[in-house]
Amino acid sequence: MLFSLNRRQVGIALLTLSAIVVAGGSQAGTLEDVKKKGVVVIGIQGDNAPWGFVDSSGKQEGIDADMGRAFAEFLGVRAEFAPLAVANRIPALTTGRVDILFATMAMLPERAKAVQYSKPYVANEITLVAAQATPINSNADMGKYVIGVPRSSTQDTQVTNNAPSGTEIRRFDDDAATIQALLSGQVQAVGANLFYPQRLNAAKPELGFEPKLHFSALYNGACTRLGDKEWNETVNKFIDQIKSNGKLAAFYAKWMKVPVPVFPDTVPGVPFAVQ
Repeated sequence: MLFSLNRRQVGIALLTLSAIVVAGGSQAGTLEDVKKKGVVVIGIQGDNAPWGFVDSSGKQEGIDADMGRAFAEFLGVRAEFAPLAVANRIPALTTGRVDILFATMAMLPERAKAVQYSKPYVANEITLVAAQATPINSNADMGKYVIGVPRSSTQDTQVTNNAPSGTEIRRFDDDAATIQALLSGQVQAVGANLFYPQRLNAAKPELGFEPKLHFSALYNGACTRLGDKEWNETVNKFIDQIKSNGKLAAFYAKWMKVPVPVFPDTVPGVPFAVQ
């Protein structure tokens, strides 16, 4: 069989294999278990810069990767990353394949029924993005085009809720595949996060990709298992610490290129602490 892989693809494959080995060798447990093993297994996205992605050397990078490494340091253990597809993030946590998620997890009430969110540590904006020449001025206009979204993502939810009945929505495995679908012409617009236009315009600047519709401003949190008070309290203490000591500001300057936003004290339907 003939095939070719670039270094980045090889890196993703190696990290994914590593995640499978880790998941198969042990189940996630208590904080005491993690400290005894000396490793915290962190679920993260593998190809969604600048949140979580694999660089050309095979190293996990992005703001979520820096958050994960800082959290491991806070615990006094080593970080082991498990790159996950969008739809696999919550199942990986709830089945014990990973100990915690730093995985672009937007705070949504329906998700809060399945996982326990921490306090927010990063902000995001969900929009509909298309080429400058594509006339989309209202939700109704979405019905004229094929729209791409990452399956089971916040973008999927927002496009599905806002598009008119009958709109053709194509769902892809992750952000990278969704972006490629727009670049290749499989779809004419995509449900996007804050950094889609940057990535799209780097690939095809002549098309002038831009946000057409603004759906929502969202906040991301780390996720642990429902009812696990010790894990939740620990990650909240960690987030308080990096907000106060300047680490979060440094991560923001490195990856987001904007100041740290003012985070809300509450998000409707999403508790930050075990009830």
